[in-house]
Amino acid sequence: MDQNSQKKIEELQLIEQNLSNLLMQKQNFQSRLLENENALKELEQTKKQSYKIIGNLLISMDKEKLKKDLTDEKEIFSLRIKNIEKQENKLKERATELQSEVLKNLNKDGK
Repeated sequence: MDQNSQKKIEELQLIEQNLSNLLMQKQNFQSRLLENENALKELEQTKKQSYKIIGNLLISMDKEKLKKDLTDEKEIFSLRIKNIEKQENKLKERATELQSEVLKNLNKDGK
């Protein structure tokens, strides 16, 4: 195997690691987004006093202020997920290119 193919294989391995890291980040944000959406749903249904956990404290908070905070967080989580998905797609495209090039080189060398 030539040095060029070896470098491409190493880049593929790095892309695989990056994809794995992105997947973990994406899952984390998706989980937080789901928690956020559930909190918003509960907040809509409750007539009782609203609270927010800040660090180790449970703080009484105005329902509308809490709703705005949760909505803002939801937007941030959604944007981060979209950003991660764009990065994933770029990495997958690059991986496909590299795989094709490596296979082409291997087939050339094998003939």
